[in-house]
Amino acid sequence: MTAKAIGQKENMSKRVFLIVVTLFVLVMPIGVFAQDEDCIETLRKTSKAFSGIAKSASPAVVGIKAEKKSRKSTSPYGQNNIDPFQDDFFDFFYQKQPDMYPRQPQERTPAHITQGTGFIISKDGYILTNNHVAGNSEEILVTLSDGRELEAKVIGTDSDSDVAVIKIERDNLPYLEMADSDALEVGEWVIAIGNPFGLSHTVTVGIVSAKGRNIGLSKYEDFIQTDAAINPGNSGGPLLNLDGKVIGINTAIVSQIRSYTGIGLAIPINMAKVICEQLIQGGTVVRGYLGVSLQELTPELAESFGLENNKGALLADVTKDSSADKAGLEQGDVIVEFNNQVVEDKDSFRNRVAIIKPGTKVKVVAMRNGKKRKFTVVLDEMPTNLGFASQQSEIATDIGFMVQDLTADVAKQLGYDGMRGVIISSVESASSASRMGLTAGLLILEVNREPIGNVREFNEQIKIDAENGSILLLVTNGRFAQYVPIRVDPK
Repeated sequence: MTAKAIGQKENMSKRVFLIVVTLFVLVMPIGVFAQDEDCIETLRKTSKAFSGIAKSASPAVVGIKAEKKSRKSTSPYGQNNIDPFQDDFFDFFYQKQPDMYPRQPQERTPAHITQGTGFIISKDGYILTNNHVAGNSEEILVTLSDGRELEAKVIGTDSDSDVAVIKIERDNLPYLEMADSDALEVGEWVIAIGNPFGLSHTVTVGIVSAKGRNIGLSKYEDFIQTDAAINPGNSGGPLLNLDGKVIGINTAIVSQIRSYTGIGLAIPINMAKVICEQLIQGGTVVRGYLGVSLQELTPELAESFGLENNKGALLADVTKDSSADKAGLEQGDVIVEFNNQVVEDKDSFRNRVAIIKPGTKVKVVAMRNGKKRKFTVVLDEMPTNLGFASQQSEIATDIGFMVQDLTADVAKQLGYDGMRGVIISSVESASSASRMGLTAGLLILEVNREPIGNVREFNEQIKIDAENGSILLLVTNGRFAQYVPIRVDPK
């Protein structure tokens, strides 16, 4: 090949290279731009979905001003005026956590007006909200989305779940439908609508951060956790799914600064729905009752009972002649299924029992001595002065204590008349028993499911069981019994 031919070939190669590079430079931005357009269009559709839900749901969301005999902050807002920070949403939560949530000095005043939110659930004006918004109120004013103010009457309240129903006398009102909160999954989009700091019909968006939260605000809890922003005044407002249906009632936040920090809590609508129906029908809530004392099934307890996992609810005690007792359930049984559904823990089990109408037959599956047993229980009615006895295991996991016989005088003095067992007489100050809460005066009823009546029997049983590296005690304070697993280092 001649030099001229070689040169022509090199020039051609350079031209091809330049054409390829040019096309790459020209085409690449177009491809990137096309991808950006697709993303932006998706965002537009998401934005339109949120705005559509807000537009559709907002007319059914109302503001609530409740005048009640309550405490009022010594603030510059003046008597009988609304302090935008005085939502009982926060009073309700902070009273449970006084050290975490310092408050300004309070004084009693003739009237205190709190503000919150509610949402209409029927054409004829029934409104669902929180008990801490509407409860103990002398007068309630409801503000509709069009600005009209109407007087409302309290239909019923339930402090144990923090649910309340009020009503305004109007027809053909817009209302919200309720979804199935049990079907809700962590990570789903949710929308909150309310009146934070008095700012009417504020819409915020977030996701479901967690389910099944229980933090001690009320007797019956199964909170949905969300990061949708909620603040003072959001109490009682709806938490909506992408269908615009209610999946929860916004109730409280976890915060150290009295405003949103990313953790909001809502009552699942399935729980609220059952309570709401009872309040509308009769003004009060009647709960199902088994007649048992429940204890959390820890991994250590599960091992002591020979269970594969710690799912279930341990019966620390069964009340004599209760529905559980009549059905054949016994102390030490671990309930693993209730009405054909798995029991995850004692709190969810307690809630499920409570929302069932007394007199209902329910199916129970319990583990006893490593075997499943089936029971049919007819639920009693929860006594008005009694709730589920529920305790956390706070007793030591090693020995480090002394016992003595239960004499008649000691039994009378400590309230153990008619009982058998041994009294814990002292606890070593440096032991884990002391650190975890084991105290003198508790009565030990059983060692590894074997009843004991004196110190000799206690020592004999301890000696036998300690060789296995663990001991299971049944302890009572006279009111509640509790199983305590204790690990012992073999000598």
